[in-house]
Amino acid sequence: MGTLLTGTSLVAGVLISAWISVPVPDELGTVRSETTTVYYSDGKPLGKFAAQDRTIVALADLPAPVTQAIISSEDQSFRTHLGINPLGIARAALNNVTGGDRQGASTLTQQYVENYYVGVEYATYATKLKEAIIALKVTQQQSKDKVLEGYVNTIYLGRGAYGVEAASKAYFGHSAKEMTISESAFLAGIIPNPTYWDPRQGEGAEAQAKARWERTLKLMVEQGYITQDDRSAAEYPKLVKYTQGSGDNRTAYLLEQVANELDRKGITADQLTTMGYEIHTSIDRKMQAAAAETMKLPEDASKDARASLTSIDPATGEIKAMYGGPDYSTYPTNAATFEAQGASTFKPFTLIGALKEGFQLNKRYSAVDGTVIEGWKQDPDGPDVPLYNFNNDSWNSLDLVDATANSVNVVYAQLNKDIGPETTAQVGYDLGIPQADDDPDTRDCCAIGGNLANVLGTAYVTNVDLAHAYSTIAAQGYRTTPHMVVEVKNGDDLVYQGSSTGEDMFDPEVMAAATYAMSKVVEEGSGMPALELERPAAGKTGSSNDNMSAWFAGFVPQLTTVVGLYEYNIDANRYEQIKPFGGYEQITGGTWPVKAWTAYMLKATEGMDVMELPEYTPPAPEPSATPSPTTSPSEEPEETVVVPDNLVGQQFVAAAAALGGLQLVPVQVDVDSAEPPGTVLDVEHAGEEVDRNSEIEVQVSNGSQAEVETTTVPWGLTNREQGDAEQQLQDAELTPVTQEAPSDTVPEGSVISVNPGEGSEVPKGSEVTLVISTGPGEDPTADPSGDGGGIFG
Repeated sequence: MGTLLTGTSLVAGVLISAWISVPVPDELGTVRSETTTVYYSDGKPLGKFAAQDRTIVALADLPAPVTQAIISSEDQSFRTHLGINPLGIARAALNNVTGGDRQGASTLTQQYVENYYVGVEYATYATKLKEAIIALKVTQQQSKDKVLEGYVNTIYLGRGAYGVEAASKAYFGHSAKEMTISESAFLAGIIPNPTYWDPRQGEGAEAQAKARWERTLKLMVEQGYITQDDRSAAEYPKLVKYTQGSGDNRTAYLLEQVANELDRKGITADQLTTMGYEIHTSIDRKMQAAAAETMKLPEDASKDARASLTSIDPATGEIKAMYGGPDYSTYPTNAATFEAQGASTFKPFTLIGALKEGFQLNKRYSAVDGTVIEGWKQDPDGPDVPLYNFNNDSWNSLDLVDATANSVNVVYAQLNKDIGPETTAQVGYDLGIPQADDDPDTRDCCAIGGNLANVLGTAYVTNVDLAHAYSTIAAQGYRTTPHMVVEVKNGDDLVYQGSSTGEDMFDPEVMAAATYAMSKVVEEGSGMPALELERPAAGKTGSSNDNMSAWFAGFVPQLTTVVGLYEYNIDANRYEQIKPFGGYEQITGGTWPVKAWTAYMLKATEGMDVMELPEYTPPAPEPSATPSPTTSPSEEPEETVVVPDNLVGQQFVAAAAALGGLQLVPVQVDVDSAEPPGTVLDVEHAGEEVDRNSEIEVQVSNGSQAEVETTTVPWGLTNREQGDAEQQLQDAELTPVTQEAPSDTVPEGSVISVNPGEGSEVPKGSEVTLVISTGPGEDPTADPSGDGGGIFG
């Protein structure tokens, strides 16, 4: 009796001490975090920002069967007990100590405490005691409905969804406010194990889910919540398809742009993942899908080649489509906001500057290839050097219209000298190209600069900024601000609204003349593939030195689109010449970029009214003129030249340019060789003196004899731990590359998928991507068709 009394006193003392020392803690930081949803312009979901995928819903807004099913399945005495179930605790304890299957006895209130106040802890008798004490105190302090509301908004229900609202959308495709008796019974039934009882896991999981659904309906009848007729009428609910890790991560670039845009307006990333905003964007689903389709590079393109696209409504500045890359997880840099040399897309800036100063489109200049222009230097401290046209094309003289259509360097350099390169730079800034001293929080680009060569686009520019400038041209001098966010709402409250107003920066007559000249690029110049659009259009191609960037920037009156291409070697941290692909001998703005632009615009303008470009009457042609007095032809060329002897080993494009600069005609001859394709193997008459305009045979490797040792991607990598999988790849002489993604089915730290797939035959040393599970979490992918997805958090 003494021992019993002593033991009872000790237990009582422990309980009293615990009651006094265990307070109700503050709520967890995540329980009020709500998912922010981003929408396309048509109201379809584009993606999400979320710490946890949750939308808080009031208990009063839920149909009664939602909570009735949960109470029936999980805690039938919820409305009457004090927060814990003593009989259930005693039964579970007896079962556990006598060696039966381990049982729990958590009430809804205890589960609420775990989800809302303490988080998931390792289950020990001490932690369960703490949880029980807090549950008793919470029951004293809060109404049953408040506890129930907290529970339905915090419980994890699988598919990355926290709370019944997010879960209803994940499983049924609609709000919890529309849930039926059958759907309520389904969700309530899988609460104990939502990941492994999700029917998408297989037949066993589906059988278990259906059994739990039937059990819950039976209990609801027994508890008097529904009638037997209700039970008989209930049909097993139809679930929407759920795909995690689809690999299509293209909308992540859009979400990143939305976040960056709002951050500049004072809405932080933390607010985006917690406040439950509705963000409506200007992104047109049809145009975005067209961008994704047409920007896909051919299979023979270099892995370092990146394509980009931006489409802007010139009247409002709204971005209608943006293509930043094929997969955010593989290429996390948005190509549309990454800088590349602007090249000849800057020539219209000089043209507009000249027109502002009173020049006319009939102004003529010498167009002789190799002309020396005063001040045109390769070295700032060196002598003036000849300037060459693309492909060494040469004319006696050209007016500004023909010089624009044919992108003639010699003419535009002289024009830039006459108006001053500072004028060219200022026009670029006024059109929308950022200045170096602009606010660093809103600009991240180089200045155009005041050097004579700025007309050739030596400055670096992003696709978005170039689209901004050309959008101002398309709007005939009316400059708006490019933006993707139309409005941000928090419930019925308007938090932010994007501005669609602008300002007139140029005389419409000046812009009409410039547009006329740029229309000739499409009608008879380097942009002729755009004629396939069969509607009035204007634009400009651009190809930088050594073809390290290539552009086509063009517009119809209602839509401006810029397509860009560059090649950047991340490992070497440098831009490189775009390696030819798709059957092109070299990549310039007049090749793949204008073709891709046209393919995109054909889809984007479907159903759009055909509008004319602004009216403009060109002046009468000037008589053919001699070269400008500020220029002089380079020294009279000698009759003969020496063929360079240092071209072997270079790419054919570079060798052809060197020979063309000497007024020699390169003739490519493909040769079977193990050298990389395009490598120069031999040059006819190297080191010898030959007549100008002679044809020079250049032998070029076709790479056909290159021997490539292959190996097989090992089988059995999926579901292996990361370290083991990496070792297997290394043993197979392959290079493992890892990415992370959440998974409800694959344990944290193990492999979800392999690319190239297991059993694939690949060259030795190839990179093989292992997608590693970070455990259950938000699906980071988004379907461009509008099914939604998320990347943040």
